[in-house]
Amino acid sequence: MRYIYLVLIALCNILPSTITAQDSTVQLSTRVYDSVGNYKKVRITATPAKGITIISIRNVPVLNVQSSIVLDSTTNSILTDSVQEIGNGIINTTSALKEYNITTYKDSVVWQYNALLKGADIVRFKATINYSYIQGDAINTGSAAISKQLYANNSITSTKQSYNSLWALLIAGIGFGLLGFLTPCVYALVPVTVSMFLKRSKTKREGKVNIFAYAFFIIIIYTSIGLLTGSLFSVNDLQNLSTHWLFNTFIFILFVIFGVSFLGAFDINLPSSWANKLDSKANTKSFTGIFFMAFTLVIVSFSCTSIFVSNILATSSVYFGKLGPVVGMFSFGLGLGLPFMLLALFPSFLTSLTKSGGWQNALKVTLGFLELALALKFLLNVDAYFKWSILDREVFLVIWIALFALLTLYLIGKLRFKHDSHLPKNDWGLEYVPVPRLLLAVASLAFTLYLIPGLWGAPLNAISGFTPPYGSQDFTITAPPPHASVASTVGGTTAALPPSKYVAQLKENEPKAAKDNQFITYYDYDEAMAAAKILKKPLLIDFTGEQCVNCRKFEASIWKDADVARTMKNDFVLASLYTDAKIELNDTEKKYDSLLQTTLYNVGDKFKALQLKLINSQAQPNYVILDNNANLLQPNGYGYEATENAKAFYNHLQAALVKYKSGM
Repeated sequence: MRYIYLVLIALCNILPSTITAQDSTVQLSTRVYDSVGNYKKVRITATPAKGITIISIRNVPVLNVQSSIVLDSTTNSILTDSVQEIGNGIINTTSALKEYNITTYKDSVVWQYNALLKGADIVRFKATINYSYIQGDAINTGSAAISKQLYANNSITSTKQSYNSLWALLIAGIGFGLLGFLTPCVYALVPVTVSMFLKRSKTKREGKVNIFAYAFFIIIIYTSIGLLTGSLFSVNDLQNLSTHWLFNTFIFILFVIFGVSFLGAFDINLPSSWANKLDSKANTKSFTGIFFMAFTLVIVSFSCTSIFVSNILATSSVYFGKLGPVVGMFSFGLGLGLPFMLLALFPSFLTSLTKSGGWQNALKVTLGFLELALALKFLLNVDAYFKWSILDREVFLVIWIALFALLTLYLIGKLRFKHDSHLPKNDWGLEYVPVPRLLLAVASLAFTLYLIPGLWGAPLNAISGFTPPYGSQDFTITAPPPHASVASTVGGTTAALPPSKYVAQLKENEPKAAKDNQFITYYDYDEAMAAAKILKKPLLIDFTGEQCVNCRKFEASIWKDADVARTMKNDFVLASLYTDAKIELNDTEKKYDSLLQTTLYNVGDKFKALQLKLINSQAQPNYVILDNNANLLQPNGYGYEATENAKAFYNHLQAALVKYKSGM
């Protein structure tokens, strides 16, 4: 029950807290982002109505019209620095105050606080927003109070992922559960199971209670599977496991077996004796019997649901730590059990349920193609582990193009498999493609066409996290962007020694934006820090991974921005430190690390320990900025957040530059 309680707290915390001021001209909202460790980002967004401009909190007070934020003493005690104001500010030129050069915001403005929970489980962030705004030539004021709970990671989850990501995992798990409900193994049992509960119960109310208990036990069984997975391994164990070639080979083979099975090559079933033994203990007269009925469903449906369960366990544990499998399996069980609950409330729907048949096999085959495509990602991890360079970008894309092209042919009825029935016939006796299949075929064909330009070097940003690194591309005809090859304007790169350590092994992972802009990237911390001291620039450390999906997404969406690229190249020394690199350290570097609680054996271990030392985090990507004395210029790292844009990262870099220059 404690874990269920923690899950519920996490789900509540991801929902945005929105406070609307009494004055409708300005809308205020507050969101909390989980950064790294117990660091939190609290962002207060003020959005003015049309024709309104908000006055900055940075202005020198003039006639008492400055906006301000008043914090209580508890909130002040957890802040690590002063408030940051983020937005496109303009100098006021329209009101009576224009002579004072006051900064205002026509669009939204964000006031961000960085907080650190020092061992506390829960702290309430309280503030009063006193804002001033200009409407025409009039100066007006408004006020609103905000209150938001901040939860320490040790009170909810050991993972360093944001709650937004857990919310996405929850939705994905429910979606997989609903898909599992539609598979033949489950769907065909629904009318019999629900009818049995309703007919054998003494009253309708008792029948509904039993069905709800049945669905509840399905959720409990799958949640227990996730809880067992999460409790057996530490976060560090899960990260090491996720990058090991044995694990990735096993998952690759597993996905291929499931994929081929779904195409109709063979059926996968657990021993029938297991289901028979459980079925003998099942009845509708006690909750114990209902539990065994639910357990029987889990066993019988293994051949159809195992594809979803294996996917969730394999990915959620890697990207979400110990809580990931719990949330993933809870949401999958919820998605699988939810239709049973709805049928209990509306039993008349039983008579309108579509019979199982050809459409379900079409769903299985479609999932089979998707499973084969996903399997290739794990084979790519094995290829990267051993540095074979066999599965380069073109080979990977060719296989995906072939798979989705064949899926398109299947969906329009030009390709059939073992268990497929004929397409339905129209009034003239001719076969036709149903609209749902046609829409899926259009999506598959569109995705196939999207992939093709990637063979000649197109970036394919939408799937950059899944494809091999751009550096493995053998041939490209794409031209660099207009801002490419920007000459360095701060210091001279020739004054420092060029990168040498690990370049031969890791440079092929260099992102496209780094190639286009001719970044000089170091792959060793000591080399990079030495260069930073010589060039008198801050050190920007990119803690990344060869197998890190979110790292590729961040590079594809953020690094390509002209302002970000120019700043990274001109104003920083860049070091990309791969925390999953398997390059063996020399004997003098192999030593026991108290933070990792293991002996550092390879380069990845070395950089993982460094990241823990600097910001107490193992999440990637994470961008850490240091001065020339190895002091943090920002209190924590900058991790991946899907909702953030290049402007936010650029502002983060600029804030660090201001601190660096003020300290020199």
